Amino acid sequence: MNKWDIRFMKMAKLISEWSSCYRAGRSVGAVIVKDKRIMTTGYNGAPAGLKTCRERGTCMRDRLGIPSGTRTEMCYAIHAEQNAIIQAAKLGISIDGATIYCTHQPCSVCAKMIVNVGIKRIIFEEAYPDPFALEVFQEAGVLLEHFVTEENQ
Repeated sequence: MNKWDIRFMKMAKLISEWSSCYRAGRSVGAVIVKDKRIMTTGYNGAPAGLKTCRERGTCMRDRLGIPSGTRTEMCYAIHAEQNAIIQAAKLGISIDGATIYCTHQPCSVCAKMIVNVGIKRIIFEEAYPDPFALEVFQEAGVLLEHFVTEENQ
């Protein structure tokens, strides 16, 4: 990893602090970068105008016993990667050829979105239990790099 990767991953971690996810360990941040410039950011949370899980005081997935990595549609939150991509579309910012820095490995739903918007490189820190996402990235030729620090070795 180079100094830019370290800087942008630090930014993704900072953005993850804005998460409204109720589950422990599921505060996720994402930063989309192109030519060493931040294009957009995203964190996991409820869509605009909806109550967050923190405001509700419960996690729907926990309440229903849905294991991590499954039935992602059963959640009030939008994933950090999705929010960053949506912001780019809303603001009319091209992210074709960009890199996305994520605190967690993207799921298969996010993987398909990442491929379709033309992001070419993903840097992530924490693994996520979704092997299909790895297949999507491999077949599409998207570079997936595990950001390794002393803490997560």
